[in-house]
Amino acid sequence: MTAFISHTTIDCRNAYELSQWWKQVLEYVDQPDDPNEPGHEECWIQRPDGGHPLLFIEVPEEKQVKNRLHLDLRPSAGTRDEELDRLLGLGARQLDDQRNDNGTGWVVLADPEGNEFCILRSQQEIDASSVS
Repeated sequence: MTAFISHTTIDCRNAYELSQWWKQVLEYVDQPDDPNEPGHEECWIQRPDGGHPLLFIEVPEEKQVKNRLHLDLRPSAGTRDEELDRLLGLGARQLDDQRNDNGTGWVVLADPEGNEFCILRSQQEIDASSVS
């Protein structure tokens, strides 16, 4: 017998606002029969195909320290740097830059409530770098 990950939960101060922000980042949608609204203390978003969902739950305390678990995002189109520009335009903050001169690496960002996540190279960039 094994277990599987049902969804990922993110503690936050404002579930509605943060879920709306992440919907833009990931192109996720509300659960069709349970739309999120301002004031909801729990907000569920998911991929349009019903894939891995995120649940935002309001908690009373502010974020205190570095996340022990975070999301690593890979652009579905374009490059890591193009996606970085898009995310910064949506209000992400850059916390660290781990990009290397050879194009490998990642960038550490924070969402509007300070939760860390990383942006990786796209599969297209990885494939292009492995071609001799």
